[in-house]
Amino acid sequence: MAFPITRLRRLRGTEALRGFVRETRLTASRFVYPLFVCHGSGVRKEVSSMPGVFNLSVDELVKECKEVAGLKIPAVILFGLPKEKDAYGKEAYAPDGIIQRAVSELKAKVPGLLVITDVCLCEYTSHGHCGVVRGEEIANDPTLELLALTALSHARAG
Repeated sequence: MAFPITRLRRLRGTEALRGFVRETRLTASRFVYPLFVCHGSGVRKEVSSMPGVFNLSVDELVKECKEVAGLKIPAVILFGLPKEKDAYGKEAYAPDGIIQRAVSELKAKVPGLLVITDVCLCEYTSHGHCGVVRGEEIANDPTLELLALTALSHARAG
């Protein structure tokens, strides 16, 4: 006998049944809008590899998020673009880092919007890895300490 032996179609017979058992429902209330935050003022620079996606300064981010909230999208996720990179990704956990500033402004100016942050270090490090590099390897324990500092600084920002 050829695979599959049994085809379970009893829940696919009508649109009403398919709609009732469908797992994923795409509505604005389930979306998370990704945003890339950079230093500066009045910056809205399109990302060449992703048409329609922009690097936004904090002031432009606030404008964008007010529009997002108006569309009933409940959440954004922020990815930071640091001014300077180093081996330890220091801006990722700096109290005045780009994400910390963005979170603080969004919480003050777009109340009710869920703000998710990315704690990964790769964008902040000069080597592009998500952690502390020792020789040819990522050192897990020091990396975990920096990730914890990053998460804590984001929480403190708002």
